[in-house]
Amino acid sequence: MSSVKPTLASLAVMLATVPALPGIAFADQEKPREAVIMVSGEGESAIAPDMAILSLAVVREAETAADAMKESNTAMTAVLDALKGEGIADKDIQTSDFSVNPRYTQEKNSDGGYQSPKIDGYQVSNRLTVKVRDLKKLGAILDKSVTLGVNESGNVQFTNDDPKEAVTAARKQAVDEAIAKARALTEAAGVKLGRIVEMSENFARPMPQPAYRMAMAKEASDAVPIAGGENSYSVTVNITYAIDQ
Repeated sequence: MSSVKPTLASLAVMLATVPALPGIAFADQEKPREAVIMVSGEGESAIAPDMAILSLAVVREAETAADAMKESNTAMTAVLDALKGEGIADKDIQTSDFSVNPRYTQEKNSDGGYQSPKIDGYQVSNRLTVKVRDLKKLGAILDKSVTLGVNESGNVQFTNDDPKEAVTAARKQAVDEAIAKARALTEAAGVKLGRIVEMSENFARPMPQPAYRMAMAKEASDAVPIAGGENSYSVTVNITYAIDQ
């Protein structure tokens, strides 16, 4: 008894002649596109800052790198001792930049040109990032830092250590606004709001806003007045709903 193996060509003919059965859709048949509605909502919550971030720099210049380093170290040691004396924890004090750079001078020639640059000194810069969690001490810390040798880029930025509650409140407000928009639109169109197809959110932590920049001065001044204001946290929610027709 002989058997006949089907070839690829014969299989193709057999599939082409199979009658279409009800309820069976082939892959090349596109499904009708689902009717949807896309809405967005925005929420915002503002809270008072509970922390300040300081950028304090000690910059010193001298004829030799060793002398500039010695002067910088002496001033920075005094600043660090003062910060710790005000209750600033070690974890909240970080060296954010340290550099030693030559200082150049260039003299003119008799013919009006310039000679090759020569090193006539060195500059040492030591920068700290400090977190102040007790804002009542902020003014005193700024004054003392300037007195002890901070002489560059002493700015203050107010922020929040943990803004979770404010972000949650903004998130709920954004969702409520998006739902209200979707209901208003479907009612106006005479259709019913269906299931949620997709939901997403956009949240950007606000950058701490600069509030104060210290002048380059060594003498102490009156207590620095500080106003923290509020930090606003905003959330945008995007929701896609199906439409029941």
